[in-house]
Amino acid sequence: MKIYISGISGTGMGPLALMARQAGIEVFGSDLHEGAIYQELVDAGIEIFIGEQDGEFLREKISDGVEWFVHTSALPSDAPEMMVAREAGIRISKRDNLTEFLVQKLGLKMVAVAGTHGKTTTTSMTIWASLKLGLPVSYVVGSTLGFAPSGSYKDGDKYFIYEADEYDRNFLKFHPWLSVITSVSYDHPDIYKTPEEYVEAFEQFKSQSENVILNTDFCDFKLAGEARRTDAGLAMQAILEMAPDVEKEKVIEILNDFPGVGRRFEKLADGIYTDYAHHPEEIKATMDVALDQMDIDGKKGVVVVYQPHQNTRQHEVQDLYYDAFVGASKIFWLPTYLTREDESLPILKPIDFINQLNNAEVAEEAELNDELFEQILKYRDDGYLVILMSAGPADEWLRSHIYNI
Repeated sequence: MKIYISGISGTGMGPLALMARQAGIEVFGSDLHEGAIYQELVDAGIEIFIGEQDGEFLREKISDGVEWFVHTSALPSDAPEMMVAREAGIRISKRDNLTEFLVQKLGLKMVAVAGTHGKTTTTSMTIWASLKLGLPVSYVVGSTLGFAPSGSYKDGDKYFIYEADEYDRNFLKFHPWLSVITSVSYDHPDIYKTPEEYVEAFEQFKSQSENVILNTDFCDFKLAGEARRTDAGLAMQAILEMAPDVEKEKVIEILNDFPGVGRRFEKLADGIYTDYAHHPEEIKATMDVALDQMDIDGKKGVVVVYQPHQNTRQHEVQDLYYDAFVGASKIFWLPTYLTREDESLPILKPIDFINQLNNAEVAEEAELNDELFEQILKYRDDGYLVILMSAGPADEWLRSHIYNI
C-alpha cells in the first residue's frame, strides 16, 4: 500500500507517518515548511516535498501507485493537492481514519490518552515507562521525544499508546481498549460551540472505551510540579493495566526519571524553558511546575513570556486568566497568534488581558524582537527562571535566538 500525507512533518501527522512506514506501508508527503518531525521522517526513508504545493508532486506519486491521500484539518477544500486527489478518485481522509486503519490492520489494543490538558506529558510518560519495562507497545505522540522517535511500530507489538486529540472530534473515531482522561476544561470553541457540547464529546468517548482511567494515583513521585506528579499517577495506572504483574514501586522509580518531552517544560538553555501552555488551566499547571523548579534550582523567581493562541479561543477564556500567573515575578504578554479565526470577533490586545490579572503590576506588553530577547537574557543572568508559554511561532523565535548566541 502507498499513501500520501499532506502536512506530514508536523507533530500531528509526522509520528503517524513514522508508524505507518514501520508497519510496511510506503509513505510519501509534503509540507510548507520543515516541521518538528522532518528529520525523523527523512531518516526513516520517507520522501517529502517541502514548499508551496501546486499538486504536481502528488500527481506524480498517484501515477506511481499512491491510493490514499491523508490531510490535516487545516488543509482548505480548494487546496491544489485536495483537488488533484479528488480528480484522481483516490481515497481522501483525515488522520483519524489512517490511525483507525493501522490499529485494525495490526491487531493492536489502543491505549488512548485524552483530555484538555496534560495528555502529551501523560502519553509520553506512558511510552517512557513502557519502553523501559520492555512492554510490546507501538505509539504515536504529538510531540518530539528526546528518548525515542515520535511514532513507532514493530512486529509483535500488542498495545498502541495514542495521544487522542479532541480537536475536530478526532478522538470520537476510536473505541479504545483503555482510555486515560487527564482533564476536561472547555476549549476549541471553533469546534464545540458550548461547554456542554465539549463535555458531551468526552462522555461519548468514555462510552466508546472498554476501560477508563479518570483519577490519578498519588504516589511518592519526585517530579517538579503537582501537574507532572498527577500525569505520572495516570501513566502508572495505564502501565499496570497493560502489565499487572509489574511492581508498582518499579514503575514509580522509572517515572521519577522521566526526562521530559518537547515543548512541555523543555529546557532550551540554563534557566530558560519553553512550554506549549496556551489555555489558562494549562498555564496554572505549568506555573506550578516552574515554581517548584525555581525552588529546586535556587532561582530568584519566575519570568513568563506568554503568547496567546487563536483570538476565537481568547474570547472564550479571557476571564480565566485572572489568577493564571500567580507567583510570576514578571510577565511579558505578546499579541495573540492568529489562526482559524472568526473574523466577526474583535482582536483582543495584550492590555485587554493584563488589566484583568490579579497581578497586573508585574505584566507588560511585548513584541517578538531583539529587545525582548535581551530582557530574557538579563533576567536569566540575574538568577531568574524564564519560561516561554506558546502554541505559536514564539517557540521557534526563541530557539533560533538561543542557538545563535
